[in-house]
Amino acid sequence: MKKEKSKNQIRIFGSLRVMVLCSVFVAISIVCGKYLAIRGGDVLRFSFENLPIILAGMAFGPVAGAAVGVVADLIGCILVGYAINPIITLAGALIGAIGGIMFRVCRKLPWWLCVTLTVTACHTIGSVVVKTIGLAAFYSMPIWELMLWRLLNYVIIGVIEGVLIYILLKNKALRKQLLMYREEDVK
Repeated sequence: MKKEKSKNQIRIFGSLRVMVLCSVFVAISIVCGKYLAIRGGDVLRFSFENLPIILAGMAFGPVAGAAVGVVADLIGCILVGYAINPIITLAGALIGAIGGIMFRVCRKLPWWLCVTLTVTACHTIGSVVVKTIGLAAFYSMPIWELMLWRLLNYVIIGVIEGVLIYILLKNKALRKQLLMYREEDVK
């Protein structure tokens, strides 16, 4: 029994394939979040930086998703000269972890519903609540006003990201490569 558990841990965390794909997700998140973002002042930003983080969580589980979120935030901040805000870094980790947890919890549901619930949970908890707390503390802004603006921001982003993830996962070849644990859906 112990040997079997050890083998699964190696497969999940020690696979070169998973590490490379997580690195690609980190790079995509940095490019989408730091270089292709459309800014709306100091605290609002329309970007798809969370899409690869959510996909990493969905594909490789909550630990890998959290790692992608943390690494993308830290490297992205260093590359563009942002101050590292630990609360926002925590939010990145939560987005990836929640993506992995929610996707596994609702994986028996239809694809569109599973993706919708996953993206909604990730953005509600990670982007709207936790990141807003981090931004309010960092910029000394009124939290409720900021939260309303960010809620509107992430309703728009969440809908677009949900549609994009759904379209990506409708491709059976891509789904087979990413979602190894849902192989029954690829047949």
